[in-house]
Amino acid sequence: MNKKYKVELNDLQREQINQILHAPKIAKGLRNRCLILLLADESQGAIPKQLEIAQRVGVSDVTVYHTVKSYVNDGLEATLSYRQSPNPGRPAALTGEEEARVIALACSEPPEGYARWTIRLLTHRVIELNIMESVGRETIRQALKKRNLSLT
Repeated sequence: MNKKYKVELNDLQREQINQILHAPKIAKGLRNRCLILLLADESQGAIPKQLEIAQRVGVSDVTVYHTVKSYVNDGLEATLSYRQSPNPGRPAALTGEEEARVIALACSEPPEGYARWTIRLLTHRVIELNIMESVGRETIRQALKKRNLSLT
């Protein structure tokens, strides 16, 4: 049976992988990829089957397949590095100052006619006081929960 992807590492690549493996701190995923490539290297002679490599490294056979495929299609550098997301994460809904003002408001006395603050009441008051132009209840709830604040 013909294999679709073959790993043939040269001496320089093998040395580079060994340097990564013997680094003082190495991420588990990166360590696994290095071991997979070393075990799948056909220039060293007969190689174990994909399932055997997966069992030795402690990953699934799909991980072995994708690592070998990445090496063949993208090269060693791309395989041994984490891809950066093209879209950065969403910025925080509340800045530190806004969050501090919301927490201070939640810790203050509730408005007249109310026994305690509610999330909805806080949300309306934050908009009234121009702390934020618009804000959802969930944002306020998460800010309070993050600081272990209870409105009861």
